Amino acid sequence: MAKNNQEVPNHIGYIIDGNRRWAKMHGLPTYEGHLAGYNAIQEVVKASFDAGAKYVSAYIFSTENWKRSEDEVGKLMGLVLKLLTSDLHVFEENNTKLIVLGSKENVSEKIQKAIAEAEARTANNTGGTLAICFNYGGQIEIADAVKKIVQSGARIGEITPELIEQNLYAPEVPPIDLLVRSSGEQRLSNFMLWRAAYSELLFLEKLWPDMTKDDVTAIIEEYSRRGRRFGG
Repeated sequence: MAKNNQEVPNHIGYIIDGNRRWAKMHGLPTYEGHLAGYNAIQEVVKASFDAGAKYVSAYIFSTENWKRSEDEVGKLMGLVLKLLTSDLHVFEENNTKLIVLGSKENVSEKIQKAIAEAEARTANNTGGTLAICFNYGGQIEIADAVKKIVQSGARIGEITPELIEQNLYAPEVPPIDLLVRSSGEQRLSNFMLWRAAYSELLFLEKLWPDMTKDDVTAIIEEYSRRGRRFGG
């Protein structure tokens, strides 16, 4: 739990990075890095909710990641299915609501069906919302929102930031208060561009598979030291 009087982000966004480098450093196949990263996601997400966050988003597969080798993509799809099926009980046991943000393009029917079933099974959970960004791109999300607005017949004068926000994927997911990226890289990589507009940014040197609940404690302590002005 967060310390007394410590400000906790309502929404923490995690850009998961460093799985492949972690595997290489340990002399392991790439898949072992992704598996270790998968296990770290579970610990970090639970710790974030336990600390008081209401929303956690995790960038697990971008629209650009299809460029990776067929073998690596295939194994990543296997981990996604594991999350949505055999490991879904973890969300139910922790009262976590699961939603998936992203495009359906290139995604197999099997995974699309698993997403729908997982979202339905966890829809009434109230212990926190995990937004998995899968086959996701921030620019495509905004473009898709604009398409929906155009299709609705909205007039130019009716198009506002609020209207665009209402047409994003899962519009109930609020702006990101704290955006965290592991592995020393300092860029957004097309992650939640709209919701990250006023996010506090935190870049960690640690590779994602090495992340633990203690890192979440440190992340929230750092956030509580910052003064957010939203341009004011």
